[in-house]
Amino acid sequence: MTDDEMISCKEPARQLERLRSIMKRLREPGGCPWDAEQTHESIIGEMIEESYEVVDAIQQGDWNHLREELGDVLLQVVFHAQIAREDGLYDLDDIACELNDKLVRRHPHVFAASQVRDTDGVLTQWDQIKRQERKAEKAHFLDSVGKGLPSLLKAKKLQKKAAKAGFDWPDTDGVIAKIREELAESEETLAYPDDDPRVQEELGDLLFSVVNLCRKRGVDPEIALTSTNRKFETRFNLMEDVLNEQGTPLGEADLDTMEACWQQVKKSLRS
Repeated sequence: MTDDEMISCKEPARQLERLRSIMKRLREPGGCPWDAEQTHESIIGEMIEESYEVVDAIQQGDWNHLREELGDVLLQVVFHAQIAREDGLYDLDDIACELNDKLVRRHPHVFAASQVRDTDGVLTQWDQIKRQERKAEKAHFLDSVGKGLPSLLKAKKLQKKAAKAGFDWPDTDGVIAKIREELAESEETLAYPDDDPRVQEELGDLLFSVVNLCRKRGVDPEIALTSTNRKFETRFNLMEDVLNEQGTPLGEADLDTMEACWQQVKKSLRS
């Protein structure tokens, strides 16, 4: 082991050195064959998965587990930095340097003479600085919004950015009316075959409108759906338990029986 790899946890200020050294060793000849084979592209899934596990730990309020999950995300950053270093592009220090410079540059109200009164002012200033950095006067207003994000999150970001240009409903009444309109158009597609492209288009429009309502109500659609997914999973598992107690395995129960058990579970969870 190298000196960096032998750094003790009793030396907290040097743990990033240790992490970087361990990652380098894993990628070197004689290290880990799996780690050595990975590329930026091959570990995309790991970055997405670990990020969502961080979100889940926060939503569960499991702060000890959050520490572990944040470490897993940090590992992905160090992993990508090591691959880039091997390709002669940049390393972890370069990444940190660029981030530090950007934070200082985008917070002139903290590190320079700019004056902002509140959070809205900070966000407006941040967006203006980003546009200046990217010479956005030659680009479309929505360029670079939400690249690589899941569709629900990107929809929210697109709508939020468009609202900054004044393209937004003044209140939720317009959004509700739009949802009803899109729902009616989606219902019309029931007459179409499933592979008709209009089916996907109309359902997409409906989802986009629901995301807009979430945004107007201050709800993150991704978090809302994650919470509903968890609720459905819990209720379904409990329904399965009830069916088993009744001697009717899940695969043998008819819809009416499952619905009755589902309602029983819902009632028990609310009591």
